[in-house]
Amino acid sequence: MSLHRLPFSLARALLLAVLCHTAHAAHAADLTVSAAASLTNALREIAPLFEAAHRGTKVQLNFGASGALLQQIAKGAPVDVFASADQETMDQAQAHGLIPAAERRDVVSNTLVVIVPARGGRAPRSLTDLTQAGYARIAIGLPASVPVGRYTRSVLEGAGLWSAIAPKTIGAHNVRQALDYVARGEVDAGFVYATDAALMPDRVRVAMTVPTPRPVRYPVAPLKAAPQPALARQFVAFLTGDAARAVFARHGFGQP
Repeated sequence: MSLHRLPFSLARALLLAVLCHTAHAAHAADLTVSAAASLTNALREIAPLFEAAHRGTKVQLNFGASGALLQQIAKGAPVDVFASADQETMDQAQAHGLIPAAERRDVVSNTLVVIVPARGGRAPRSLTDLTQAGYARIAIGLPASVPVGRYTRSVLEGAGLWSAIAPKTIGAHNVRQALDYVARGEVDAGFVYATDAALMPDRVRVAMTVPTPRPVRYPVAPLKAAPQPALARQFVAFLTGDAARAVFARHGFGQP
């Protein structure tokens, strides 16, 4: 039955329903941002701020290990903006022609720390302590795909400890999984970012801060194949603005 044969009130209601559904569908994936898991809490606060400044825009956030996100993008996932927890992953994106090099920006920095369970965990005083029998299981991100794992491995290799500690490592698919392993007491220690450790002060405690050979900086860039290229560039610019920086600082991130 066509709309003109329906009672006016019913036809009007059906038309409004169709328009609302269409508007919702158009918003469903306006701007898709794939970002490192350690940025989860901060970006969940920043996204609504961007939406408020860009009426009619909906930001869809996709979090995971930087390497896994890059694989999704390389396989054609419709992503507008990519934020990595390390330079190496973004270098790979650039080398594969997925991002415009000139539009790549470093937005924040972080720190690598060793954490132990808050209750009953024995805090190591040095990295060498992790070679002792009391540290039988140590959570680290998988170095092949998780930046925090690569930072960890580079530190341990530089200290000449990787061969002794590697057999004890429990691989995590992202930094939040490593945090959970420690928080649940399933491992004796773990390597995470300071911002992640701060999320569970009642369940984990920081044993030491670990200097890294390369600074822990987070680059972000719009994708060349972004479905919303103009919005993607605007979002990258927004991340370097005062409003976003205030949120990042509140979550413990440093300046890039």
